[in-house]
Amino acid sequence: MKYSDVKGMSPDQIKEEILKAKKEQLNLRFQRASGQLEKPSRIRELRRDVARLKTAQNAAKTAK
Repeated sequence: MKYSDVKGMSPDQIKEEILKAKKEQLNLRFQRASGQLEKPSRIRELRRDVARLKTAQNAAKTAK
């Protein structure tokens, strides 16, 4: 996900995407702990996606 994609989202969509990414992060952590994680790089991607989403969310708050 690119920041330019996130900028076009509504605040509700951003909040929903953050929740979805956090749930996926939790599932990946469980998979890593049990040794079933197939794509370790996905954890890093999700962490960065959440950061992008939160950045856009804060930018929208300060723009008001």
